[in-house]
Amino acid sequence: MNSFFELAKDRYSCRFYSDALVSKDLITKVIECAQVAPSAKNAQPWRFVVASSLPLLEQIASCYSASWLKSAPVIIIACGDQSESWKRSDGKDHCDIDLAIAIDHITLAATDNGLATCWICKFDVMKCAEILKLPYNIYPVALIPLGYSSEKNNYSERHLIRKSIDEIVSWEGYTF
Repeated sequence: MNSFFELAKDRYSCRFYSDALVSKDLITKVIECAQVAPSAKNAQPWRFVVASSLPLLEQIASCYSASWLKSAPVIIIACGDQSESWKRSDGKDHCDIDLAIAIDHITLAATDNGLATCWICKFDVMKCAEILKLPYNIYPVALIPLGYSSEKNNYSERHLIRKSIDEIVSWEGYTF
């Protein structure tokens, strides 16, 4: 079993998927990890739509400009419900934060189960919502392609470039 650190290092943004099918049981297992994610006030303002049929996959892929998304055998559309999400006293809505935590659980669970993923946030949100016939209070936050990687190197060199701890952490106040 991998350590969490090794799992976190292994996770990358995959942009090429094999045509191998992903079982419904495995998709469910991955999404169950999102189900247990923490959320502000335990509101759990997330909904996940799974697209695995070719007609729906093609429609969802049309919401994104890059053609590589069409290679994914599954796309999970992570949606937020702002009518359920917690709002801080200054009005800050935590829906996207809660979704980010749940999506991170999905991507790490997928990696742990030999699957690959990518976060896609730059897509036509309105078109996606229309395709899925989402109610007014539900909006798509991210597209998450899910499948087995067909990439030989598994990730680009960019994945290996990380800022040093000193560049991202200051102790006892902001000292950057």
